[in-house]
Amino acid sequence: MVEGKQIYMIESHHSSYGLENHGFRNLEQEHWNLNVPALYEQAIRRHEGVLAYPGALVVRTGDYTGRSPDDKFTVCEPSTEKEIWWGTINRETTQAEFNKMHQRISGYFENRDIFVQDCYAGADPLYSLPIRIITEHAWQSLFARNMFVTITDSQSLNRHVPEFTVISAPGVTAVPGLDPTSSGAFILVNFARKMALIGGTLYAGEIKKSIFTVMNYLMPKRSVMAMHCSANYGRDPDDVAIFFGLSGTGKTTLSNDATRTLIGDDEHGWSDKGIFNFEGGCYAKVIRLSEEGEPEIYRATRKFGTVIENVKLDAHSRRIDFDDDDFTENTRAAYPLTHVEKADYDGIGGHPGHIIFLTADAFGVIPPIASLTPAHAQYHFLAGYTAKVAGTEEGVREPTATFSTCFGAPFMPLHPTVYATLLAERINMHNAKIWMVNTGWTGGPYGKGERMKLSFTRAMVRAALEDKLDNVKKVIDPVFGFKVPTEVPGVPAKVLVPRNTWDDPSSYDTMAKDLAARFQDYMVQFEDKMTDEVKAAAPRA
Repeated sequence: MVEGKQIYMIESHHSSYGLENHGFRNLEQEHWNLNVPALYEQAIRRHEGVLAYPGALVVRTGDYTGRSPDDKFTVCEPSTEKEIWWGTINRETTQAEFNKMHQRISGYFENRDIFVQDCYAGADPLYSLPIRIITEHAWQSLFARNMFVTITDSQSLNRHVPEFTVISAPGVTAVPGLDPTSSGAFILVNFARKMALIGGTLYAGEIKKSIFTVMNYLMPKRSVMAMHCSANYGRDPDDVAIFFGLSGTGKTTLSNDATRTLIGDDEHGWSDKGIFNFEGGCYAKVIRLSEEGEPEIYRATRKFGTVIENVKLDAHSRRIDFDDDDFTENTRAAYPLTHVEKADYDGIGGHPGHIIFLTADAFGVIPPIASLTPAHAQYHFLAGYTAKVAGTEEGVREPTATFSTCFGAPFMPLHPTVYATLLAERINMHNAKIWMVNTGWTGGPYGKGERMKLSFTRAMVRAALEDKLDNVKKVIDPVFGFKVPTEVPGVPAKVLVPRNTWDDPSSYDTMAKDLAARFQDYMVQFEDKMTDEVKAAAPRA
């Protein structure tokens, strides 16, 4: 101890596989695998964020508060060229463009500090992928530590050799016109180099989804179904339910259920053994979060180690206002699974007995819950219909009807039928029950109707998972062909049949036919890959 000062050491666990292997030279200081308190200290010292009451770290991500899908590119190179589903989703760039940006990033980091987290993607050791997340900011390193499977043993960290590396350098921006991007942001994925480059954006979701893209490429090669879904289980780890859906449809909210155990909230694999989480944490939307509505997520946001993006903070009390959307609708909290009181920290479960497709239908015509046949499941998995909700992607200001095949097209590098075939095989093998749940609008489209009450949706999902809907009377939806229950405990019967909730039923008929036509227009691209049975599951326009 020196008078007036406290001397302390920040323990740093180096990997013997150094940063020179990623092209870095002349770095100022390397911060390797810092723990949560050390990362808090670094983030606050560098003015990257502020401490909120009672313990979360609050940060701003600047101009980018959501993903930038138009600025994400995959390198077209011989080893993967024939496998990638090229098009508007998987845009191609050249090896030369990637090398140019990599050199720009390497030069940028000279004489600067750098943060490294060595971890894994994939909770099942049989399928886990050693990864490395290299960041410019301490808070993004904390984000990575929260989101992926951490390594606590110092000897394992010393031996760690990443099989894929993500480098995030928000201070390096692209130049539209000179670079292939449409803005200053860029996300470049190179499967041959086993590296992803992110720049121009501080939005941490790009780190998470870059690794998800990699897992979606690698896992099907090992006969593992890669899924954009949350998962939980009830009585035991074999009572598994999975929830497919795009961001904002309710994956995190509905899988965080006090009566069930959370496996994970967003990304999973389905192997011959069962379900396993790709991640080690949760990335929850927290706009208008309340303790009454979502108690598990609310409690997680109040714990030390949680990173919360783009929320308003009272300067005096340091309390968070979750209702404020001045910065974005896409406010987020990243926290480890250990912050969830009822979670399976191993991230592994059995084979799903229930599969739920979540959609936030902006037209207000999809039933709030319906039973699907396997043919319906294949059709609607390929369609991936929902509404993009405000803030999830740059430029989205209000719910917009969209189709995102496999409920996660931006992260699927292979052709959608690869994933659809794997899902169909597993549904048939394990006799899973399939449900469509509309968390979107009822009583009319967006602007006229209202959002489905969360309490109703929870009641419907619980009834389905507890097999209380198996023997109730069901009616066939005349447009979509779903079997719609006419009674659910705790839910008014009128809510269950969407046509009954509209003031003008004829307007509902017009809107339903319009949506059915949109399905048909989108699904034309997959007709040559669909069986006659799956084609017959299409909505009737």
